[in-house]
Amino acid sequence: MSAEGVRSRVSEAEWKLRVDLAAAYRLVALYGWDDLIFTHISARLDGPEHHFLINPYGFTFDEITASSLVKVDLDGKKVLDSPHFINPAGFVIHSAIHAAREDARCVLHTHSINGVAVSAAKHGLLPLSQQASLVLAALGYHDYEGIALRDDEKPRLVRDLGTNPFLMLRNHGLLTVGRTIPEAFLLMYTFEAACAIQLRAQAAATELQHVSPEVLEGNKTAASAVTLGMGAQLAWPALLRKLDRRLPGYGE
Repeated sequence: MSAEGVRSRVSEAEWKLRVDLAAAYRLVALYGWDDLIFTHISARLDGPEHHFLINPYGFTFDEITASSLVKVDLDGKKVLDSPHFINPAGFVIHSAIHAAREDARCVLHTHSINGVAVSAAKHGLLPLSQQASLVLAALGYHDYEGIALRDDEKPRLVRDLGTNPFLMLRNHGLLTVGRTIPEAFLLMYTFEAACAIQLRAQAAATELQHVSPEVLEGNKTAASAVTLGMGAQLAWPALLRKLDRRLPGYGE
């Protein structure tokens, strides 16, 4: 279906959400966090139906557009005609979180090299940077159970995430939950930066300086003001301008 065809069948609010979600996919590609056609970013639509948007399986992130996104319900059934289908593994993870968390309006999951590398370390994320201190204030861990295809993993995913905006999927990757698409993206930017800094520090130094427990505790107190705000709405227009220069067409 053409962009005009999709836009004529959805509300203005849904179209705006589609544009922002397509932009988030392209930004993930621009920053090098994508994994070919794999991993997902989903966004929940307003309303009691728990419908949400997710990427069409088989598209690279840099070619996703607002009109190509697939609208599904919590059972993975399409609720708007689309020639595309979705990845069932992505559906299991994202539908579980959207169903359990009212504030989970956007769920962003990556298999980035830095994120997977840190997720494979038994100690996980270390308090080595300001970025890490923000993540550690609200971070959960979920043990790897194989490719996420089984519904019986959903309760454990939800339990391990808890009320946190950050989740490290052991041996798998990173996940953030945001009240908006810009928020989920900026949370992931911080998470990815923390992982990259850790790997570089470990490679460059024989002795590492950890952020003190007192500072970490103070950042936990500030987490509600920082990790759940973090200037997402301020940064998002600038990120869209960058996309307009580098990867235009996401709003089609």
